[in-house]
Amino acid sequence: MRLTPQPPLAQAILAAHSDLALNGACTPVCAPDFAQVPANAAAVYDAAHQACLALDFIEADAHCVASAWQRLFERTGTFDAKQWPDQPDDFGMAPWPREDAFAPCPRQLGLYAVLPDSVWVARMAKAGVPTVQLRFKSDDPQAIAREVRAAVQAVQGTDALLFINDHWQAAIDAGAYGVHLGQEDLATADLQKIRSAGLRLGLSSHGYAEMLYADRFSPSYLAMGAVFPTTLKRMVTAPQGTGRLKAYAQLMRNYPLVAIGGIDAHNLPEVLASGVGSVAVVRALVAAQQPEAMAASLQAAIMAAA
Repeated sequence: MRLTPQPPLAQAILAAHSDLALNGACTPVCAPDFAQVPANAAAVYDAAHQACLALDFIEADAHCVASAWQRLFERTGTFDAKQWPDQPDDFGMAPWPREDAFAPCPRQLGLYAVLPDSVWVARMAKAGVPTVQLRFKSDDPQAIAREVRAAVQAVQGTDALLFINDHWQAAIDAGAYGVHLGQEDLATADLQKIRSAGLRLGLSSHGYAEMLYADRFSPSYLAMGAVFPTTLKRMVTAPQGTGRLKAYAQLMRNYPLVAIGGIDAHNLPEVLASGVGSVAVVRALVAAQQPEAMAASLQAAIMAAA
C-alpha cells in the first residue's frame, strides 16, 4: 500500500478497504472523523482513483473502479466509503441474458486440473476430476493435433469436461468440450468459429480492466488470478490475493468463476471463502506424491464449501 497523504474522501475509502492492498498488506490508515460529502461526481472519481492507486491497483484497474464509483454516486446520489462498487451496471456491463453468449457450462466446475499432456488428462479424468484442461506447449502443429485428439479420447467414458488451452482449431477438429484463451489470444482467435462449433469458451483475467474486456465476449466462464505467487508462468501482474478475489467474484457473479494461481490444499479454504465456485490447480496435482489422493481431497473440500 502506498503511504502518500490522501484527501479525506480517499482516506475514508482506504480505511474501509485496506484488505484490497496487494500481498494482503493492511497498513493502518486513519479515517477522517466524518465522511465528507462529495461536491460532485468528479470529486468521487478523483477520490476513488487516488485510493485505488494507493492500494496498488494498476492504472487501468484504478480507472475502472473510479468510474464505477462515479456512476454509483450519479445513480444513487449518495457516497458511502464502505460500499465498494459491485454492480455490473456501474461498470458498464451488458445485462443478461445475451444473444451472443457462448454455450454455457456448469455453474460449479469444481476442481479444475490444468495438465501438461494427454497422459495426465487421462489419469486425472479417471480419478474423477470433474474439469480438466490440456495445456500442451509445442510449436509443432502435428504434435498439437495428436495430443489434443488423445486428450479428447482420454476423457471419453468419464464425466470430465475437457478444455484445450490456446489450440482452438485443434480443439474444434477433435471435438473438445471447450477452449481456454488468454487475453493475448483474443485478437487472433476466431471466436465466431469457436462459438459456431458449439465449444465453451473460458477466458483468463488479472484484474478489473481485463475482466471487463473479457466480459465483452460473453464467455462460458471466467478465470481469475493469479491469486497467489506461482513459478509455473511468468505473470505480468502481481498476485491479486483473496481480498481482491472476493471483490472480483462479487462483480462477476453472473459467470461460473475459476480461481487460479498458486492454490494448494493449505490455502484452498481461504480461496473458497471468496465466493468462487471452482478452483484451478497445476502443481498441487502434478507435483503431488499421490496425485489421485490429492485430487480426491481437493474435490471433497470444494464440494463441501459449495
